[in-house]
Amino acid sequence: MIQNFEEAVNWIHGRLRLGIKPGLERMEWMMERLGNPHQNIKAVHIGGTNGKGSTLSFLRNILQEEGYTVGSFTSPYFEVFNERISVNGKPAPEEEWTALVNKIKPLADELEQHELGGPTEFEVITAMMFTYFGEMKKVDFVLIEVGLGGRFDSTNIIEPICSCITSIGLDHVNILGHSYEEIAFEKAGIIKKGTPLVFNVKHEGAREVIVAQAKKMNASLFEFNSEFQVEQLTTSDSGEQFIYNGNLTLQTAMSGIHQVENASLAVTMAKVVDESISDQAIINGLKKTYWPGRFEVMSETPLVIMDGAHNPEGIEMMMKTVRQKYSTRNIHFIFAAVSDKDLSNMISQLDQHADQITFTSFDFPRAATAEALYNISNHPNKKQDEGTGWMNSLNEDDQTVYMVTGSLYFLSSIYKDLKNHLS
Repeated sequence: MIQNFEEAVNWIHGRLRLGIKPGLERMEWMMERLGNPHQNIKAVHIGGTNGKGSTLSFLRNILQEEGYTVGSFTSPYFEVFNERISVNGKPAPEEEWTALVNKIKPLADELEQHELGGPTEFEVITAMMFTYFGEMKKVDFVLIEVGLGGRFDSTNIIEPICSCITSIGLDHVNILGHSYEEIAFEKAGIIKKGTPLVFNVKHEGAREVIVAQAKKMNASLFEFNSEFQVEQLTTSDSGEQFIYNGNLTLQTAMSGIHQVENASLAVTMAKVVDESISDQAIINGLKKTYWPGRFEVMSETPLVIMDGAHNPEGIEMMMKTVRQKYSTRNIHFIFAAVSDKDLSNMISQLDQHADQITFTSFDFPRAATAEALYNISNHPNKKQDEGTGWMNSLNEDDQTVYMVTGSLYFLSSIYKDLKNHLS
C-alpha cells in the first residue's frame, strides 16, 4: 500500500526502467479489469510532432471561458509532477494521485507476471488518467495529448469526439520511422471512424498519408489553410494578432507564427465540439492562454527566454520568432538535449544563427553530455558547462537575448532554479 504522494511518484518513476514499449495490449488489459473507465469520457485527442501542448492549452482556455469544466492530460511536467493530470489547469491533488496509484499498482504487479510484461511509466500514468476522469472526477471534456507517435501510443484506446494532428516533423525517428511519410502513418493512427480530424501538415507526402487514412476512416477533415484560414498577422511584444476565417480578430499572448497556427487549430476544434461556442469565449480564451517553456520570457533584464524546441523543426520555428522579435540583439543560446535527437541538424542551425553558444547538460537518463554537444558544434564562440554555472553568466546587458532551449525535459529540470535565480 502506497502511503503518500512522494511514495506514489517514486513508484511511478520506478517504471522508467521498462522504457518505451509500443502497443495497446497492456492498456486494454488494465482498462478491462478497471471496468473500462475510458469509455465514460468525452475526449479530444491531440497528436503531432510539435505544438500539442500549446494547442491543447488554447483549447482548454476557450472551453473554460464558455463555462465548461475541462480535464487535461499532458507531458512532460514543468513545475510539479501532478500537473500532468489537471482540471481547469489545476493539478489533480496529491492525495488523489496516491489513491490512483493504489488502484493501478496491483494491476501493474499482476502484469509483471503476465506474458504481456509490466506496464511502462507512461502506461501507468495513462491508466491513472482514464480512471480519474472516467470514475473519480467527472468533467465536460478531457483533452488528451498523445505521448509518442499515435498508432501504438497508450492513449490510443480512446474513441474521441474530435482528433487533431498539429504538425509532422522528424522526431523519434528510431521508433516512428525515418521519413515524413512513415511518421505521418504512425500519427494517423489516432484517426478514428467517423471522428472529425483537425490538422496542419505542410509536408506534401505526409499530408497525403493523413488524408488517405482520414478518407479510409470516413473522418471529416478540417485542414489549416483549407477549411479554415488565418490572415493579416501582426506581431508585438505582447503576442500575435490575426484574423480567423476572414471575420474574427484574435490575439494570442504566446509568441511566434507557429502559435497562430496552433491557436487556429484550437479555435476550429472548439467549433467542432460545440458548434454554438461564442466568439467572446474564443477571444478571451486565446488571450489568457499561457503554456510554460514556449517562448516564455523568464526575465526582461537580462532578457532570458525559455523555449521547448527539441527537434529540427522546433528549432527552426524558434529561430524565426527570435529573428522577428529581436533582430538587433546578440543571441546567446544555452542548449541541452536528449541524446537520441537529431543533434547535428539542431546544432548546425544554432551554429548558423548564434552569436554565442553555451552547451550544458541536466539530470536525466538520456541527456547528452555538454562535451558531446560541444564537439558537434563548429561555432567559433562556444563553451561547455556540465552544471548550472551558466546561470551566473546571464549579464544584465541590453544587447543580448539569452535563449534557453533544446529539450522540454531540460527546461523542466531547471525551471524552478532559473526562476529563483532571476527573481
